Amino acid sequence: MIVDDHAAFRQVVLMGLKTLEAESTECADGQEAVAQYPQFRPEIVLMDIAMKGLDGLDATAQIKARFPDAQIFILTQHDDPGLREAALQAGACRYLLKDDLSQLWALLRSPPPVPEAGS
Repeated sequence: MIVDDHAAFRQVVLMGLKTLEAESTECADGQEAVAQYPQFRPEIVLMDIAMKGLDGLDATAQIKARFPDAQIFILTQHDDPGLREAALQAGACRYLLKDDLSQLWALLRSPPPVPEAGS
């Protein structure tokens, strides 16, 4: 799920996801993401922070409150330690910057960790 209020940026991310042969859905704001998450149950949510209405931090907290296993990556232009900490407090598992998507593509290409025996 791609959550960003800029349609052009969502298209850039969609094109990258297509190269990974990943299915995706788009949301233009946090409220839409909170409403659509239960229906789609995406493996990963790519969430912007600065959006009108319900921002990405509040949307992340709301999704995580209902779905603790949700994997939410904050994808933002704000390289700010305070926002990074707030994102982690809201339940995000990653904080990535939009100006370098190579880190995002590397994360999405890596296989999920194999559970250890007994866990």
